[in-house]
Amino acid sequence: MDPITAAIRTQTSRTNEMEHSTPMFLTSSFCFEDAEEMRAAFADESEDNIYSRFSNPNVKEFVDKMVALEGAEAGYATATGMSAIFASFMSFLKQGDHLLCCSSIFGSTHTVIKKYLPNFGIEYSYVSAEKPEEWEAAIKPNTKMIYLETPTNPGLAIIDLEFVNTLAKKHKLLLNVDNCFATPVNQRPIDFGADLVVHSATKWLDGQGRVLGGVIVGKKELIQDIYLFCRSTGPALSPFNAWVLSKSLETLDVRMERHASNALKIATQLETHEKIEWMKYPKLPSHPQHAIAVKQMKNGGGIVCFNLKGGLESGRRFMNGLKMLSLTANLGDTRSIASHPASTTHAKLSEAERIDTNITPGLIRISVGLEHVDDILQDILQALDNC
Repeated sequence: MDPITAAIRTQTSRTNEMEHSTPMFLTSSFCFEDAEEMRAAFADESEDNIYSRFSNPNVKEFVDKMVALEGAEAGYATATGMSAIFASFMSFLKQGDHLLCCSSIFGSTHTVIKKYLPNFGIEYSYVSAEKPEEWEAAIKPNTKMIYLETPTNPGLAIIDLEFVNTLAKKHKLLLNVDNCFATPVNQRPIDFGADLVVHSATKWLDGQGRVLGGVIVGKKELIQDIYLFCRSTGPALSPFNAWVLSKSLETLDVRMERHASNALKIATQLETHEKIEWMKYPKLPSHPQHAIAVKQMKNGGGIVCFNLKGGLESGRRFMNGLKMLSLTANLGDTRSIASHPASTTHAKLSEAERIDTNITPGLIRISVGLEHVDDILQDILQALDNC
């Protein structure tokens, strides 16, 4: 049985009635039969649930499925993707440590690294996804962790996980990978040596723009440290959201096949459009890291990005010209979504920082949905006529 099927069939919180769909456990706390049972739970001598900030059957089911899908040993779920990222930093980085980070990352992750980690005495250095030869030189004696996204947000650079793992193991560093764009049905960083894998479950894992959530999976001893940090600081995933996300995983594989199929067709059709300077999609032969994508990704995922020749103003006209695609601060939905990173998700970066991470004024990111591909393509084409 393949790991996806095995994960979907996992039932970690069955009732006596053996419901086909796991019931919701919408409770803040759990009761005990007697004082001894309660003592044992608080002494970590049993796996009984105590409080839903610590653990909950619905959250456990979602985490167990993600652990199986990613090929990990353990996991912990959080309220949002950003709380998962922050917890993966703060559980291991302390005053005087140094974080080595790919410069092409989500805008809010930039903010955490640049604005808040220094408040705790944590240093950081950025390295380019397109210049792997510079990474080892950026490692310092106090470097503790390497953090990266692949594919990157929003420019779809592909980072060679085998290469980075070799670097991390050589210098005894933790390798922390954001696998949000690819999802575990498309890419498993742990197979390439990652110690930790983080997700914004809000995106493809949910897949319908309904709930917020995050998850961290990895080695058991590392997840225990994250659990203890989160148990005290409180970024817990709600039982209801966990229930929704657990059900969503049952369609993840088939959804991602359609997202990727639609995305490849759109990227292929638009690559030579007269209004587009360049098109990026991991499985296009023209992608600069196409060979790496073929090596470590099952398919190209559901994101395409392209740069409009007219720059910032063309980007705004394109966005305003869309009729079917949504303009919203999300991705990974059943419905197609367009964004203009330079004026939205990465607007707080300086112009130099945006250029350094290939976020050009005319960059458009499309989260390709499950609609008929001809309808998506027609809406993009008519919007391009406005540019």
